[in-house]
Amino acid sequence: MKIDVLTLFPEMFVALDSSLMGKAKEKGLFELNCHNIRNYSIDKHKKCDDTPFGGGAGMVMTPQPIHDCINAVDPKHKAVRIYMSPRGKRLNQQIVKELSQNSDLLILCGHYEGVDQRVIALDIDMEISVGDYVLSGGELPAMTLIDAVLRYVPNVLGNSQSTVDESFSSDLLEYPQYTRPQEFCRLSVPDVLVSGNHQNIEQWRREQSIEITRRVRPDLLEDK
Repeated sequence: MKIDVLTLFPEMFVALDSSLMGKAKEKGLFELNCHNIRNYSIDKHKKCDDTPFGGGAGMVMTPQPIHDCINAVDPKHKAVRIYMSPRGKRLNQQIVKELSQNSDLLILCGHYEGVDQRVIALDIDMEISVGDYVLSGGELPAMTLIDAVLRYVPNVLGNSQSTVDESFSSDLLEYPQYTRPQEFCRLSVPDVLVSGNHQNIEQWRREQSIEITRRVRPDLLEDK
């Protein structure tokens, strides 16, 4: 998978050089390219923002640098073009799975009060939000999206079963996990998990998932 990120702060994405994603990148399992929008500005001071028409607080990212950057990076519109935006469709596991089926993604990170609407009209396929709150820029949401999507790229995870069992993959939250030691601070691992009876273990895990989902995210069970 090839991922192109358009941002005013490409240095922030060094975080993806660490841990699981860093190892996957070193193995060539995905390609990540960060493009500084400022490099495409025709303003002599490389300015990329201006005051909003109609008045209001803050600044708005101007369309020219973004439009030119997008079309330089993806001239044939091969990639799915995404704008990380608080007003976008809320990210969920189904969207993650769908995006993971694409070979190319382009992610635009906004800043200030957002980007000129004409860029969205001309160049963006979908807007995605990571939650009902506002951050200072689109970089952290973009990294969240990238991490979630890459988990579905073959061989990125050590065990492909991980994406099957984890929270939201079946519209249920994940069951509790335990490892050694069997007893810790007077709390023991549930007997069923050390029983060796895999049918009972699967039943227990599903029951736990349903109970946790009912308690923490009952909205996920409304359609069941």
